[in-house]
Amino acid sequence: MTQAMTQKKIKVLFVCMGNICRSPTAQGVFEDFVKKAGLSEQIVIDSAGTHAYHVGQPPDQRSQAAALERGIDLSQQRARQVSLQDFSNFDYVLAMDQANEQSLLAECSAGQRGRVKRFMSFAPETGVVEVPDPYYGGEQGFERVLDLVEAAAKGLLQHIRKQHQL
Repeated sequence: MTQAMTQKKIKVLFVCMGNICRSPTAQGVFEDFVKKAGLSEQIVIDSAGTHAYHVGQPPDQRSQAAALERGIDLSQQRARQVSLQDFSNFDYVLAMDQANEQSLLAECSAGQRGRVKRFMSFAPETGVVEVPDPYYGGEQGFERVLDLVEAAAKGLLQHIRKQHQL
């Protein structure tokens, strides 16, 4: 491998609808996994929403509280909307559910569709294909999101390590 190849950063974008519950949780959890694996210099992580409802706002207080219980601080994140540049800039554009996956696929070019995947595809052992939106539910929904996100984050990190020889 050349030095330029070894220095290329792997870029991961997590996407949900408003970027205040599921995708910021996934970003925080995956950042924690990557940091613990000593790969923070090699992997860049961000999150965004398919809609602009909450641009500039911090994650939902319930998401923050549930994540903080597990030692993950989401308070510095701010919601943003997916941009067309994201499809070029990120190696992995990971949707939390089918609706957001379809929105992403409709936005990107045919050549970029391979970057768009459903996040839960990295945790097939769960039997779950979507991270459910906890926004209109109770506190237990945010715990469920964390459980699913942790399972998928583990699988994603294994995948990235294998694919990129990290």
